[in-house]
Amino acid sequence: MKSQWECFLQNLGVWEGSFTNFSPQGTLLNDTHSRLSLEGLNNNQTVRLTLSRTERDDVIREFSSVGGGLLFFENGSFSEGLIQLGPFSEFGAELALVHENCRLRLVQLFDQTGNLSGLTLIREHLAGTQTTERPPLQINDLLGEWQGQAVTIYRDLRSPDIYSTTLKIQLEDTGRLIQSTSFGGRTITSTATIKGSIVLFDQDPQKQVQVLLLPDGASATSPLKVQLRQPLFLEAGWLIQPNLRQRIIRSYNDKGEWVSLTLVIEEKV
Repeated sequence: MKSQWECFLQNLGVWEGSFTNFSPQGTLLNDTHSRLSLEGLNNNQTVRLTLSRTERDDVIREFSSVGGGLLFFENGSFSEGLIQLGPFSEFGAELALVHENCRLRLVQLFDQTGNLSGLTLIREHLAGTQTTERPPLQINDLLGEWQGQAVTIYRDLRSPDIYSTTLKIQLEDTGRLIQSTSFGGRTITSTATIKGSIVLFDQDPQKQVQVLLLPDGASATSPLKVQLRQPLFLEAGWLIQPNLRQRIIRSYNDKGEWVSLTLVIEEKV
């Protein structure tokens, strides 16, 4: 296993792209060109991050270690966010997926009342390389059976769990979506209403979970409202090819504590 620092170094380079802000309902609000440099210094003992965006001051951060609310996978995918959900405080996290010369990052934010307040989709490619924009994600892209491999890493850095997954997504004649997820001998089935680019898992009115279908094959999954004493997860998905998808899931327990991060790489069968 690579160390967390070695996993972080998978992201070195100059990443060009854009920050696109969306409302909680998926309405595009604005789009800003970006350039992010991750430069290794002192024989990669330190990393300097410089983010430049149109009409904004540069953001500069330096890292000599990683930890806290930040965890990386061996391919460079990562998540950073709050480690504790608290009362009357804002909440949120970033979820980032890496594939070849491209990164897809998603920031999900919740306001002080726990309601989803906005999303930022960040699409990047290494400077000097070619990239092709993928079409916006559609429900039909997801229908069928997906078989994958999942890796769960833990905040306490215990040994990762590696296991197989199966995801089945189908539409009923009524138009409702049925999703079955199988892993570790468990199967969870849930149903959702589809309204344009919003898929709403609304079986329990107190625990509604929304999936937003976004540009570039992306999806954003989160509770409509984060609540104390309820476990929750945030997820970003990325349809890289018609039969290849990645998902990254940040999970919190019923005490509001961040406990784990899961990366799923799955193929349609």
